[in-house]
Amino acid sequence: MVMTMPKYNESFTLNPREIDIIEYAIREQITVLSQENLSGSSEHMLQNDHKIKEYHELLGKLHNQKIWYGHVHKTGVPLG
Repeated sequence: MVMTMPKYNESFTLNPREIDIIEYAIREQITVLSQENLSGSSEHMLQNDHKIKEYHELLGKLHNQKIWYGHVHKTGVPLG
Protein backbone atom coordinates (compact mmCIF):
# COMPACT_ATOMS: atom_id res chain seq x y z
CA MET A 1 0.00 0.00 0.00
CA VAL A 2 1.47 3.32 -1.11
CA MET A 3 0.62 6.36 0.97
CA THR A 4 0.66 9.76 -0.67
CA MET A 5 0.76 13.15 0.93
CA PRO A 6 -2.46 15.12 0.75
CA LYS A 7 -2.42 17.97 -1.74
CA TYR A 8 -3.34 21.57 -1.10
CA ASN A 9 -6.63 22.82 -2.46
CA GLU A 10 -5.49 25.13 -5.27
CA SER A 11 -8.93 26.50 -6.04
CA PHE A 12 -10.91 28.66 -3.64
CA THR A 13 -14.31 30.19 -4.07
CA LEU A 14 -14.45 33.55 -2.34
CA ASN A 15 -16.87 36.34 -3.05
CA PRO A 16 -15.70 39.96 -3.39
CA ARG A 17 -16.81 40.81 0.17
CA GLU A 18 -14.72 37.97 1.59
CA ILE A 19 -11.69 39.12 -0.39
CA ASP A 20 -12.22 42.65 0.98
CA ILE A 21 -12.27 41.27 4.53
CA ILE A 22 -9.02 39.39 3.95
CA GLU A 23 -7.34 42.44 2.42
CA TYR A 24 -8.54 44.66 5.27
CA ALA A 25 -7.20 42.22 7.88
CA ILE A 26 -3.81 42.06 6.14
CA ARG A 27 -3.60 45.87 5.98
CA GLU A 28 -4.49 46.11 9.67
CA GLN A 29 -1.71 43.65 10.51
CA ILE A 30 0.75 45.70 8.44
CA THR A 31 -0.31 48.78 10.44
CA VAL A 32 0.24 46.99 13.77
CA LEU A 33 3.68 45.77 12.72
CA SER A 34 4.65 49.20 11.43
CA GLN A 35 3.63 50.83 14.72
CA GLU A 36 5.63 48.22 16.65
CA ASN A 37 8.65 49.15 14.54
CA LEU A 38 8.48 52.70 15.86
CA SER A 39 9.26 51.54 19.39
CA GLY A 40 10.92 48.15 18.94
CA SER A 41 14.47 46.82 18.96
CA SER A 42 16.42 46.55 15.72
CA GLU A 43 16.11 42.72 15.74
CA HIS A 44 12.35 42.97 16.28
CA MET A 45 12.16 45.59 13.52
CA LEU A 46 13.94 43.26 11.10
CA GLN A 47 11.45 40.47 11.81
CA ASN A 48 8.52 42.86 11.39
CA ASP A 49 9.94 44.21 8.14
CA HIS A 50 10.15 40.66 6.79
CA LYS A 51 6.52 40.00 7.77
CA ILE A 52 5.39 43.31 6.28
CA LYS A 53 7.10 42.42 3.01
CA GLU A 54 5.36 39.02 2.96
CA TYR A 55 1.99 40.68 3.60
CA HIS A 56 2.55 43.20 0.81
CA GLU A 57 3.45 40.36 -1.57
CA LEU A 58 0.27 38.53 -0.56
CA LEU A 59 -1.81 41.66 -1.20
CA GLY A 60 -0.15 41.87 -4.62
CA LYS A 61 -1.05 38.28 -5.43
CA LEU A 62 -4.68 38.89 -4.44
CA HIS A 63 -4.74 42.04 -6.55
CA ASN A 64 -3.26 40.28 -9.58
CA GLN A 65 -5.83 37.48 -9.43
CA LYS A 66 -8.78 39.84 -9.55
CA ILE A 67 -10.58 40.24 -12.84
CA TRP A 68 -10.97 43.91 -13.58
CA TYR A 69 -13.84 44.78 -15.86
CA GLY A 70 -14.16 48.20 -17.33
CA HIS A 71 -16.87 48.91 -19.81
CA VAL A 72 -19.50 46.30 -20.44
CA HIS A 73 -21.33 45.85 -23.73
CA LYS A 74 -25.14 46.03 -23.55
CA THR A 75 -25.17 42.22 -23.80
CA GLY A 76 -23.22 42.04 -20.53
CA VAL A 77 -19.95 41.01 -22.15
CA PRO A 78 -16.87 42.93 -20.93
CA LEU A 79 -15.14 45.04 -23.56
CA GLY A 80 -11.40 44.37 -23.84
